Amino acid sequence: MSEILDAVRAGASGETLASTPLPETTRAALVLRAEQSMFEGMATKDKDPRRSIHVADVDLPELAPDEVFIAVMASSINFNTVWTSIFEPLSTFGFLDRLAKESYWGRRHALDYHVIGSDAAGVIVRAGSAVRNWQVGDEVTVHCNYVDDQDPSSHDDSMLSSSQRIWGFETNFGGLADICVAKANQLMPKPTHLTWEEAAVNALCNSTSYRMLVSHNGAPVTQGDKVLIWGASGGIGSFAVQHVLNSGGTPIGVVSNENKVATLRELGCEFVIDRREKDYRFWKDQYTQDESEWRRFGKDIRALVGEDPDIVFEHPGRFTMGASVFVAKRGGTIVTCAATSGYMIEYDNRHLWMKLKTIKGSHFSNYREAWAANQTLIDGKVVPPLSAVFPLEQTGEAAHQLHENRHEGKIAVLCVANSEGLGVSDPELRARVGEERLTIFRRHDRE
Repeated sequence: MSEILDAVRAGASGETLASTPLPETTRAALVLRAEQSMFEGMATKDKDPRRSIHVADVDLPELAPDEVFIAVMASSINFNTVWTSIFEPLSTFGFLDRLAKESYWGRRHALDYHVIGSDAAGVIVRAGSAVRNWQVGDEVTVHCNYVDDQDPSSHDDSMLSSSQRIWGFETNFGGLADICVAKANQLMPKPTHLTWEEAAVNALCNSTSYRMLVSHNGAPVTQGDKVLIWGASGGIGSFAVQHVLNSGGTPIGVVSNENKVATLRELGCEFVIDRREKDYRFWKDQYTQDESEWRRFGKDIRALVGEDPDIVFEHPGRFTMGASVFVAKRGGTIVTCAATSGYMIEYDNRHLWMKLKTIKGSHFSNYREAWAANQTLIDGKVVPPLSAVFPLEQTGEAAHQLHENRHEGKIAVLCVANSEGLGVSDPELRARVGEERLTIFRRHDRE
């Protein structure tokens, strides 16, 4: 194992990597099929990823013709990492078993363990015979849209494909490992001015926000639009703020403490609401929402920007959706991609139909959108919201901290990279973007 990983760390050529033997196993963060009922009967908040996520050596699978092996320099923690680790709302082993029924190559995924992780930045160490645009030695990041390109429904917009899955969540062999497996059509160039850990935290969240707020498949921002962004200092929220600014819109960030207010201000978001300071009580009890609190929230937004938001960037779900529908402008759009506070949502439909509002569902991004989102990083127009870094051995702790909402932005995990700060090949671009800007979230997280 160490021979090829040492070669990757040393920056060996593609020719050298191609001739260096691959190990039969890889170190990986995983959950176990035998433990998928371990949290039954417990409240979500009490389910602890540190109990369910293990780091162990597992066999490398056979490589399909359209796949690559990547030496993962760094990966990251996403909410789907937490969901997998607490087996909620469904055990991901059901996803793997369904994939196994589809093809010879799909059968590899139904194992007694699930190697998790939906982000990765690293170096290709092997390429299948059908891989055309990439070669051994290329430095890449990986987006998580996993589709069968021989399925006709995968074309036009692959997110509408009947075979669409999220890599590392609905497939095995994900990015939280020393060596992962990805399809060639998941690969994108690594931004040359970023470290490995900075490059690893972007693909899932940046692509998700790009589809929601830039692509015609979402609710694209136009100049002058006011955009309310829940969780604006978090993973997808911080990218949303940057995409709104780049599109000529005005973001209104909603966060949960004063430090996060300061982070957003440094990122360029002038208008920020500290929901904890305002103490909004959108729910009187678990069954009843309070419209007077929606009105108070709307009044606070108008006090900041002078009007109701054209777009509401939604992902908390149950706790906020009623307020989101209410505060959106007449004819406005609520675009949603998740439900971190609960997926059984309620809102007053009168405020939707009588004011001609739209709720738009969105899920990750297609390859074109992911590539375009990655280009915003390559060009230095968007910066990674990296706030913390853990070693692979502490993946469970990293997932636990995300579950507990202890960090702003994104948490990276070092895999093959054995220290932080490696991987920058364009220091001039890094200097132009600015070290202060690239480390906004890291500096504020330490305060």
